[in-house]
Amino acid sequence: MRVRATAAVAVVLLAALTACGSGEAVGKPPAVEAPSEQSTPGTVEKTLKFGEPAQTVGAGGTGRLEVTPDTVVFVKEASGETSENGVFVVVTMKDRAVTAVAADESAPAAGGGWKWLTADGEMVDSGGGNAFNIVIGKYNNAGPVQPGSFQWRLKAFDLTEKQARVGTLVYVDGEGKVHRWQMPSTDSGPNVAEVKKQLEF
Repeated sequence: MRVRATAAVAVVLLAALTACGSGEAVGKPPAVEAPSEQSTPGTVEKTLKFGEPAQTVGAGGTGRLEVTPDTVVFVKEASGETSENGVFVVVTMKDRAVTAVAADESAPAAGGGWKWLTADGEMVDSGGGNAFNIVIGKYNNAGPVQPGSFQWRLKAFDLTEKQARVGTLVYVDGEGKVHRWQMPSTDSGPNVAEVKKQLEF
């Protein structure tokens, strides 16, 4: 018992000496940080319907982007490429800067970017298989979106028929927040005809 009591006294004395050495008055309560308004990385937002906008944080935590998946088409061939796995799912999106500073999409190298969540739980990166080479002029934008403006962008996935027909589009923003959209199983959106025409070249 004496050993335990001695150890307990030593711990108390050490704590007191540490407090004195830090320049703070003994008994002064520790400073409490104000709660952060930022989301915890990995926070999953509610699943949106295709075509609904999501308010996202820009790459590196800079600025804000309103990201809206606009049109999706399912094709076996596009931009001179044939799907390696069966079907290309090509999704266009509208990125609008909504703050007074430029903002960009978060990149895969930083743990962000776009993925396709399959019905059985597999996460498939955009640009895999032969989807990497799919580009079309109007939607081939990159770099920060300037305040008061928007850009059209495109992401393509090389998937099996089964993966393509039931899936969820996922975007991880610059704060690590996860945004999701339930995807239709057929060509959908206001620009289907335009996108399919451009993919033929």
